[in-house]
Amino acid sequence: MNNQLNTALAFSRRSSFDKSLLVLAGDVGGTKTNLALFRASKNKMELVHEASYHSSQYASCLDILQIFFSEKPVLKAERICLGVAGPVLQGKVEITNLSWNLDSGDIRKMSGINDVFLINDLEATSYGLAALGPDDFIDIHAGIPGEGGNMAIIAPGTGLGEAGLYWDGKYYHPFPTEGGHTDFSPRTEFDFELYSYLQKKYDIVSWEKVIAGPGIYDIYRFLCDVKKRPQEDWLREAFSKEDPSAVISQSALEEKDPVCIETMDLFVRYLARESCNLVLKMKATGGLFLGGGIPPKITSVLQQNVFYDNYLDCDRMQHLVKKVPIKIILNNKTALLGAAYYGAYGGE
Repeated sequence: MNNQLNTALAFSRRSSFDKSLLVLAGDVGGTKTNLALFRASKNKMELVHEASYHSSQYASCLDILQIFFSEKPVLKAERICLGVAGPVLQGKVEITNLSWNLDSGDIRKMSGINDVFLINDLEATSYGLAALGPDDFIDIHAGIPGEGGNMAIIAPGTGLGEAGLYWDGKYYHPFPTEGGHTDFSPRTEFDFELYSYLQKKYDIVSWEKVIAGPGIYDIYRFLCDVKKRPQEDWLREAFSKEDPSAVISQSALEEKDPVCIETMDLFVRYLARESCNLVLKMKATGGLFLGGGIPPKITSVLQQNVFYDNYLDCDRMQHLVKKVPIKIILNNKTALLGAAYYGAYGGE
């Protein structure tokens, strides 16, 4: 679990690390909660035990943690780090897209473990870059890899996560944002029609309402309800049995329905626009990473011109955004690994 970014990420405890320890890492999201126990030494991170849980089936994250502890009672973690989908403030977080409140103090009391860290899930994804190698990425655009500078991560899944990695000239310092909840910015007449449609449903239309999983189905419904695109009977039936957004994206990939193809083209176009926004705001000349649950499933669409052409469609800064290497993160355990790395080598 080592690659070229390993020494470039800022880990405050790495240099003084002189023993192995057990770290419980977690990736806590609106859909799934993934937990894993790692044995960490100065130059190695070894997986000991892992499990995955459907978040909505449990009253709280503490319930899941207790179940996980009971599975391997002999193995006692010395530190806990959870990457959580929401803004962490003073060790507390309200999970976005899930009615959970999580407090690091409650975890300490329940577990008897003093070193408990909660970090944002996109911050965890940023730290997880330390664990990835070349096979964990697909290139969309080579850019100028040696340019250096800040990096950015955008991650559409159940919600929309965004984060940055500040480059101090020697190390990368990950930091979270809640940029997915900033306002969607319509540009064309078509965009304004979509905005109006979504505003009636949500009142406030953020980027998360457009380029997260549920947004795929909303774009499809807009095309059918407002633009009067035809909906096939077999799709209606499929929607009643499976997640509509997943059905739409898969149907587009298989070229089974023109409206699904149009939906995903729009989703990718908007993802490209907000990716460019993020790069410009972060001045992320060091690289842009597409993470989360959706990009690895639609790599063939993201590699087409629709993404890169719309990514370049900005105001006078094409010369800057062209320099930025763009990669898709394929490893679906990146946030979990990042939580393990932070739990072992970071934290204060």
